[in-house]
Amino acid sequence: MHFRPLHDRVLVKRLDEEEKTAGGIIIPDTAKEKPSQGEVIAVGPGARDEDGKRIEMDIKVGDRILFGKWSGTEVKIDGQEYLIMKESDIMGVIDQKETKKKAA
Repeated sequence: MHFRPLHDRVLVKRLDEEEKTAGGIIIPDTAKEKPSQGEVIAVGPGARDEDGKRIEMDIKVGDRILFGKWSGTEVKIDGQEYLIMKESDIMGVIDQKETKKKAA
């Protein structure tokens, strides 16, 4: 099934967090918090301003994002769990290139 968000909404797939702590302790599923990072799967065309002009989205498909703990609405599409949220619920984009440079 193809899903296209409307207006300034974004379809996000949560990214799994580490199952071990820094000390090597394995965290059971029941004790894990839901991750607040995700990958953008689909993006709407953008909201409209008061004059009816389209406001372009800053987020694009494939971006890795950071969002609030209670952001979005959970939905299941073709058996896969996703979140639908407004662009304003997204706190920022994680730049993979910068992360790799710092690790080196």
